[in-house]
Order: sequence, then structure tokens, then C-alpha cells
Amino acid sequence: MPDAPQPTTSDDTHIEVLRRDRLLAGLTLIAGVGLVIAIPFALQAGSSFFLPTTAAIVIAIAMVPMLEWMERHRMPSGLSALLCVLLFLAVVNAALASIVVPAWQWVRILPERIDQIQHNLSPLIDLYSNLERFVNKTLRQMAAAPQRQQVAPVAPPRSIVELFATSAPSAFIEMFYAVLVIYFFLAGWTRTRRAAITRRTSFGGAMATARVIQQVVDDTSAYLGTITIINICLGLVVAGGLWAIDMPTPLMWGGLVALLNYIPYLGPILAAALLALGGLMTFNDIWLALVPAAIMVGAHLIEANAITPLIVGHRLTINPILILISLSFWGWVWGTPGALLAVPLLIIIQTILDAAGRPDIAGFLFEHGTLVHDPGELRMRTERRDEVS
Repeated sequence: MPDAPQPTTSDDTHIEVLRRDRLLAGLTLIAGVGLVIAIPFALQAGSSFFLPTTAAIVIAIAMVPMLEWMERHRMPSGLSALLCVLLFLAVVNAALASIVVPAWQWVRILPERIDQIQHNLSPLIDLYSNLERFVNKTLRQMAAAPQRQQVAPVAPPRSIVELFATSAPSAFIEMFYAVLVIYFFLAGWTRTRRAAITRRTSFGGAMATARVIQQVVDDTSAYLGTITIINICLGLVVAGGLWAIDMPTPLMWGGLVALLNYIPYLGPILAAALLALGGLMTFNDIWLALVPAAIMVGAHLIEANAITPLIVGHRLTINPILILISLSFWGWVWGTPGALLAVPLLIIIQTILDAAGRPDIAGFLFEHGTLVHDPGELRMRTERRDEVS
């Protein structure tokens, strides 16, 4: 019986290449998975640093077009950055005065309106006896809480500085840090962008860098600017409808609707629920009490299905699945501020990946040795690679 052919030196080399490639691919995969798992926990644990830094960078990127407009009119970079920061603080302070101060009053009178809410809900609660017992137990607990501990009334904050000054000292420090990041980011934007482009070793690399930077700025500022205008108009429409039915503090509700509309899908649902609660606290007829929520839902449906697609168009269209994943991820990491930043961060990351190239996970797993067991197939790929090189 003839002896089996002995493996040649070429076969030994191919087997060694197979083992090496599989080992390197396995180690790379393990390191990548570990990094992906560790990053969210690192961001969550270091939220006092990462959250204000990320929010400041996103806000600064959105304000770059305004900065560049000022610089084109021969205004110094430092002065342009200062004016942008002051304008941002003025807008935030105005939003605080129109939303937080009235909302504080609604929160204070909530325990006093528990009986009215229960009375308005009684026709619906009677249809569901199990729900009635649960709601009654919850309402009794809420109503008994102020009686057990009398809390002295606290004046609502009247400015953004007072809001953070009356909260934890770390919050004031984070706000001050974020403002400084916005200012220095804008003040050094032109110089930093020029350095990032001119330091490339090739003309193609410089052009690609300039294109990516400009696209990130354009997409982020276009999205935030357009959505801000749409949300303000939506808030004004809702406020007008609430004013027509004599709902107290309609501007506060309109501002709340505009703010929550930055959070896709979940924000409008929360806004409608809060308006329903406000209606139950205000009106004695349950059907009239549900009108504020109906106004919000109707206005949002028109905005989401007709106005926003018409204005935004296909340029900033994002996969809804990616939006939900980003919303869930950043909301878990940083809570409500993370949910507000979810879509802008998704736009920035998606723009950079589109320019740099998306990683081919399937190709990495199934084509580069991680899950390949056939030495002949690997030998063919190695020979093709050698021929190319």
C-alpha cells in the first residue's frame, strides 16, 4: 500500500498562516468585543466629565455656521465665540423662564388636585375594577405624603445660573465647564480646522479631511437648526390651541412640547401624557380634560408626517432602527440629557463612518480566518494575496 504523500513546505506554510490568522483574528475580535462592552460603562461612570463635554461639543458644532458668518464679516474669533456663547445662554435662560418657573407651580399644586384627577377619571376607572384599586392606592399614597411631612414652599429658579446654583455644586461646575468648552471650541475652530487639513501628507487626505469636517458641521447644524424651528412652531401651535380652551400657562406647555419633541418617538408620548395630566388637574369634564392631549397628538401627527419630511427631505433621513438604538443607548448611559443628544450624536458618528468606511463585521468573521476551517480555501486566498503583492 503506497505511503501517504508527505506535506510539502508550502503546505506547512499555509497551515502556519491559517493558525496565525485565526489567532490574530480571534484576539482582535475578543479585544473589540471587550472594548465595545466597556465603553458604555466608562461613559456612565464618568458622566460628570463625558456628558458636559459631549453636549458642549455638539452645541458648539451646531453654532459653527454662525461663528463663520461673524468671522466673514471681519469679526475676531474670540469676540465671535463670545457672542455665540452669550446668545446660547440667553436662549437657554429664556426657555428656563418660560418652562421651568410655571412648571414648578404645577408641581406644587399637584397634591391639591389629586381629588379632582380621581373624580375626572372615575368614569373610566369604573370600567376597570382592578385598575381602580391600583390607582386609588397610588393616589392615597401621593395624597398622604404631604401630610406626613410638611415641606416649606421653595421659590422656583428664575435663571439658569440660579437653577444650577441651588442644585448640587457639581451641576454648577459642569455647566460652567460646558460653557468654557463651547467658547474655546468656537474660538479655536478656524485654527484647529486649518491645522487638521494642512497636516495631512497628501492632497487627497487633506481634501477628505476638509470634506468630512464640513459635512459633520453641515449635517449637525442643519438638523439641529431645522428641528429647532419646527419644534418652536409646533410648541406655538399647541400653545395657541391651549390658549383657545383657556388652559393655564399655555406658553409653558408649548415650550415643554417643543423641548420633548427633540426626543424621537418617546418625547411626544411623554408630552401628551403630561398634557393629559394637566388637563385632568384643570378641567372638571373628562372629555374636555383630554382635549389638551388631543391637540398635542393632532399637531404632532401633522408635523411628523407632513411638515418634517417636506422640510428635512432625504438628506438627513436616518434609519428608524438606528434612531431607536441610539435613543435607547444614550438614554441608558446619561438619562434624559443622553436622549436629547441621541440623534445629533448618531448624525455625527454616521457621517464620520460614511467618510472613513464602515467596518465589515461579516467579512471579518467569515472571510479572514476567524471561522474558516478549510486550509485549501485559505491557501487559495493566500496565493491570491501573494500574487497581488
